[in-house]
Amino acid sequence: MQRCPVTARRVLTTASLGTVAVLVAFTAPLASFNQTVAGLGAGHSGATWVLSSMSIGLGGLLLTAGRLADDYGRRRWFVIGALVLGLSSLLGAVAGDVVTFVASRVLAGAGGAAVIAAGLGMIAEAHPDPVERRRATGLWGASIGAGIAIGPLLGTYLGRVHSWRDVYVVLGVAGLALALAGSRCPESRSDHRAQLDVAGVVLMALGTGAVLAGLTAGRGGWARPAPVLLLVAGVAMLVAFVVVERRSTHPMLDLGLLHHPPFRSVNVAGLATGAGIIALMSYVSGFVGSALAIPATTAAWLMLAWSGPSVVTAVLARRLPARWGGRSQMAASLVLIGVGQLLVLGVHTASGPVRFLPGLLLAGVATGVLNAAMGRESVASVPPGQAGLGSGANNTARYLGSALGVTVVSVVAAPVGAVTAQGLVDGWHRAVLVTAAVSFVGAAGVALLGERTVRRTEVPASEASTSSG
Repeated sequence: MQRCPVTARRVLTTASLGTVAVLVAFTAPLASFNQTVAGLGAGHSGATWVLSSMSIGLGGLLLTAGRLADDYGRRRWFVIGALVLGLSSLLGAVAGDVVTFVASRVLAGAGGAAVIAAGLGMIAEAHPDPVERRRATGLWGASIGAGIAIGPLLGTYLGRVHSWRDVYVVLGVAGLALALAGSRCPESRSDHRAQLDVAGVVLMALGTGAVLAGLTAGRGGWARPAPVLLLVAGVAMLVAFVVVERRSTHPMLDLGLLHHPPFRSVNVAGLATGAGIIALMSYVSGFVGSALAIPATTAAWLMLAWSGPSVVTAVLARRLPARWGGRSQMAASLVLIGVGQLLVLGVHTASGPVRFLPGLLLAGVATGVLNAAMGRESVASVPPGQAGLGSGANNTARYLGSALGVTVVSVVAAPVGAVTAQGLVDGWHRAVLVTAAVSFVGAAGVALLGERTVRRTEVPASEASTSSG
């Protein structure tokens, strides 16, 4: 592809805005959750699916979308993903029942998976110089925080002005505009396109999706057969995926990457991010409203207190000393995120929103550095030409971790006995301790699993120039 400054800027802007749109779509229901559930007439079980359905499409398709983008065109899959995101959001805006709305959210997740995985691959291809790539992935990391910041605020204020459906109309228009913008970017793909691994693609997508669906269904109670059957089926398909990939002459995912320290390290960081701080922040809005009587608009601003600083620090992360390698940045960031989580311990039923600020601000600063480092390292940890696969794997780890974390939080935070404000506060403290522990364990995992166990000469040249431990 042609690599000129104007082209590179167009790719960076388009791909980053695509990530913003996906994260806005992912977080918007957090702010308008009660309105959405009431408008759809959803019961308790339906409410769980309203909140979590997009993660099924995202987590199930990210890895697959990344590999398909590398082999069959990153621009092509970005445009397809943007179209699916836009059209499914418009379907959600007019949905008259919870089943239709949940289906639209799963489809939006699938489209968003292609946008994120292909978008980061486009950025990596457009910025071959390590210094420029470091700057570009920092800006892409900032777009994650920007989307998380905008989503709850946009959902809250549009819902107050007119209807909770309006945010999905905005997302529909944004998705179609992104498809148009993406079509103006240059096409890129791997120089060594492999034969399509149909069995691997199907097993990975269905297996991951079934596990995520099982975790979602389980939040409504584990006594029913549905969540257990979904989890068993999902795990069985993922085991079959491993068997198929080991025997395939053209695997979708080279399982040898699991023995590659940088690949292990960045994906442990993604898993810990999802199961730690993202899982806790997914619970914040509901908790402060139910236990502390804090309005939804204020809860949206609390989300901004975490996500806003991450935008700034993700952009500034490129100025960190070069001797602070990617692994060091990810491990240190997870430690600081864990400390930030511990700072929100000690709230009580009379606490106001200011009580949360020190912890959320610290966690937000560290999250920005972490997002930038993961964006860069996910691309550097895979062979040249497989940036989409690296992005898809890391974001799959992030959203799978989020699904696991949210499920654990929903269990440990549940009040013991009658539902009272004090019972909810006690549950909050348990959830904080668990998610902070996940962050600390994740930091240790990044440090230990990222140790190099291969000779330096075996490390790809692209990694040697952009990734360090």
